[in-house]
Amino acid sequence: MRTLIFISVLALVGCTTQFRINAPLERYDPDYGYRLKDIAVPDRSEELLLILTFSGGGTRAAALSYGVLSELARTRIAIQGRERRLLDEVDMISSVSGGSFTAAYYGLFGDRIFEDFESRFLKRNFDKGLGLQLLNPANWARLVSAGFSRGDMAARYYDKHLFEGGTFGDIEARGGPALLINATDIILGVQFEFSQNRFDWICSDLSKFPVARAVAASSAVPVLLTAITLRNYAGQCGFTAPPWFVDALQSREVSTRRFQRADGLASYLDVTERPYIHLLDGGLADNLGLRSALDQVLLEGSAWNVLRTIGLERTRKIVFVVVNAEAEAPTQWSQRKRAPKMGGILNAVTTVTISRYNFETLELLRQNAAKWAQDIRTNRCLQASRAAASACADIKFYLVEINFNALKNEEERSFLKGTPTSFRLPAEVVDRLQNAGAQLLVQSDVYQRLLRDLSETQAQ
Repeated sequence: MRTLIFISVLALVGCTTQFRINAPLERYDPDYGYRLKDIAVPDRSEELLLILTFSGGGTRAAALSYGVLSELARTRIAIQGRERRLLDEVDMISSVSGGSFTAAYYGLFGDRIFEDFESRFLKRNFDKGLGLQLLNPANWARLVSAGFSRGDMAARYYDKHLFEGGTFGDIEARGGPALLINATDIILGVQFEFSQNRFDWICSDLSKFPVARAVAASSAVPVLLTAITLRNYAGQCGFTAPPWFVDALQSREVSTRRFQRADGLASYLDVTERPYIHLLDGGLADNLGLRSALDQVLLEGSAWNVLRTIGLERTRKIVFVVVNAEAEAPTQWSQRKRAPKMGGILNAVTTVTISRYNFETLELLRQNAAKWAQDIRTNRCLQASRAAASACADIKFYLVEINFNALKNEEERSFLKGTPTSFRLPAEVVDRLQNAGAQLLVQSDVYQRLLRDLSETQAQ
C-alpha cells in the first residue's frame, strides 16, 4: 500500500511539471531575432571573416577548443590601423556536442571563460553530477511525467551549474561572435542549428530560448540521454518561405542538395504531421560543426550572396579554424579472436563513421574554396569602380585544421586520441588537451601564413 501511495504521489506531482519548452513567435519579422545577417559589427574588421568550428567529443573536445580560444586571445595583430587580439576578430563560432559547452560559455560570458570555465566545467565531474540527478527524489517526480525526460534533466543541470539562465537574447545583447549551436533532427537525420532563421519555420522565438537547452540537445548522446523536444507552432506567425525554397521544390531536381534541404524544411510547415521536433547529439549529422557554414552558401546561392547578406562585401580573407577532436577507434580487438561485445561494436562503428564523414566534410570545403573565391572576385569586380579594380580580386581562403594527428610527439598523439568521450577527465589530461589545442594552432603552416599576410597587409 505504501508503495502504491508513493507511486500515486509521483504521478500527481509529475503532472504539474509540464512547462513551455519553447516560446511561440508572435509575428514573423525577418529583421527580428538572433540571425547570421547580424554578423558584421563595427568593432570587427570588415576585411577579415574569421569562423571557428568546435567538434564533438565530450570534455576532450571542450578542452581542445578552449586551448585554441586561449591562443587566439594571446595572439596580437594589427589590422586597419589598430592593434588587438585575434580573438576579438572572430565573427562566428559553430559548434557540436562537447564543443558547444565552450562555444556557448564564451558566447554568453566572453572573456570570463578564461577565469572560471576550467573550474566550473572542464575540471569538474559533470558525469557524476548528472548521475546524482537521477538519485534526487525531486527528479523522480518529474521523470514520470510525459513532459520531462533525462534530456530535460540535463538541461536544467547545465542551466543551474554553468549557464546561469542565459538565453539567446542574452548572447545577442552581448554583441560577441555569432554562435551556431548544432543538434540533429532525429526524424530527418539532418543538422538543426539554433538560429532564428531555423526557428522561423516552426514560428518559435529563439531569443527566449535557454542556451542550456540548446547545449543539452547538441550533446544528447543517444541512449545515455533522451532527446530535447521543441513544440512546432508553424502557421501561427505569418512566416513566408524564402524564394529559394519555393524554386527548389518546384524544380524537383531531387539529386541536388538544395532540394534535399528544402524537402526537409517543408516538413516543419506541416504541423499536423510534425507537432513536435525531437533533437539529439549534433554529431550524428555533422561532428565538426562545419556544415552550418557550408549550408549558408547553399541556401544563399553563392559565396558572394552570403557576404552581401552579412554585410562583409569588402572581406579579403576568409578563415576557417576547424577544431577536430575526433578519437581513434580501438585497435586492440584486431589482436583478439573473440569479437567485441555490443557496446564496443557501437563505439567502433560510431567512431569510424564520424571520422570518415569528417574527412569528407573537410574535402567538400577544400573543393569549394576555389570556386567561392572566383565567385566573389567576379561579382565584386563587376560592381567595383575603375579606381578599385585592382583590389576587387583580392580574396584568400585559409583552412586551419586542429587535429591530434598533426602532433609531432607520437606518445602524446596516441594518448590524446585515446582520451575517452565523457564529461569526466583528470585535471592533468585537461591541461594536456588545452596545451595541444594551442600548440596545434601555433604550428599550423596555414595559420602562420595568415599571420604573415595580416602583417604584410598592415605594412602596405
